[in-house]
Amino acid sequence: MAVKEIIRMGHPTLRLPAEPYPIEKIGSDECHELIEDLRDTLAAAGGIGLAAPQIDVPVQVAVLDIPAGPTRYGDLSAVPFSVYINPKLTVLDESRAGYWEGCLSVPGLRGYVVRPQRVKVEFIDLDANEQSLIAEGFTATVFQHEFDHLASKLYIDHISDTRLLVFEDQFVEHGIDSLTSHLQTASQSAS
Repeated sequence: MAVKEIIRMGHPTLRLPAEPYPIEKIGSDECHELIEDLRDTLAAAGGIGLAAPQIDVPVQVAVLDIPAGPTRYGDLSAVPFSVYINPKLTVLDESRAGYWEGCLSVPGLRGYVVRPQRVKVEFIDLDANEQSLIAEGFTATVFQHEFDHLASKLYIDHISDTRLLVFEDQFVEHGIDSLTSHLQTASQSAS
């Protein structure tokens, strides 16, 4: 199919709740084209997840493709390319952890976001069957990040302290440990 333009923060589609994808269209040429566009665009951008609103298609469809092994997010368990139509997410445990998230629609920035670490994902698959799974740790964070796009949210909406939003080149140059240490020292000095 095609690599589509990934729209960026400020584009109105990113701030509109996505419409449920019509079940009767699953399996159609239109559906397959959307999935291939998402797959091609995700691969070209080098990301691990992409939601349809990010390519200016305001429907509840998201894809994940998480490689195993070391990535910019650490050592990850693989999630092969998968499609989630009209997903619903339920938090199963309020235990939280934070990660420095990035987003293809917010290029050049990283933000430290704390999210629940155990969730249930219910969704429709490409055969129009209802499915569910449990996700934990970083994978749970990825699901929440992608599904936020379906609800007109960006990861920056979850950042409670603006000192936790940094330019990616500075993140790379100074490293996560340096940033985290500096922020902890600043927080202790403020108390």
